[in-house]
Amino acid sequence: MDNNIKYTVVVNGKPEGPYQLEELRRLNIQPGTFIRKVGMDDYKEAHELPELRELLGFTYQVTAPQYFASFDQRLLALVIDYFLLLCAYVILALLSFIVIEEKGQRMMLALSGLPLIPIAKYIYGVFAESSEKQGTIGKMLLRIKITDMEGRRITIGKSFGRNTAKIFSILPLFIGYLYCFLNKKQQCFHDIIANTLVVKERLI
Repeated sequence: MDNNIKYTVVVNGKPEGPYQLEELRRLNIQPGTFIRKVGMDDYKEAHELPELRELLGFTYQVTAPQYFASFDQRLLALVIDYFLLLCAYVILALLSFIVIEEKGQRMMLALSGLPLIPIAKYIYGVFAESSEKQGTIGKMLLRIKITDMEGRRITIGKSFGRNTAKIFSILPLFIGYLYCFLNKKQQCFHDIIANTLVVKERLI
């Protein structure tokens, strides 16, 4: 353990500190006390930090997520992902023009490949959302991620099921996506089918 790391502790709703690790012994820190150390973007509960579990004898507690990504966050993440995929497609199309000189063939190639973008997004989503990052680039930029109902990383099988189930959210005029406004955990139809959540980081 690095005793030089500084910690900020939330006491009665207000951040106090910074403290060194050993100084935390004299504070009335409970497993659910919010703490942030240098380098962390957000606060975490004390039991989530391995060094505090060792120092104070806490055990890690699995708690269900309580902070869920809103519809606009999910939509913006989707737009970012498709924008990046479209950029990649344009670059590949331009590179193909090096060997294709006829204008008509260039246009046909550029248009015929567009349906591949949603397919690429589907495959990318399956692997990205089951990865250690638990989300695509768009989701990571918005600081949201996919979890199971207990907040754990999902398997590639569950990710495959979730992304496949999006057809049920899309087909009835995207009603499955709009359903998140009526769901207290902001789940869409495909989230409910796959038993998954889209969560956001807790901010104090």
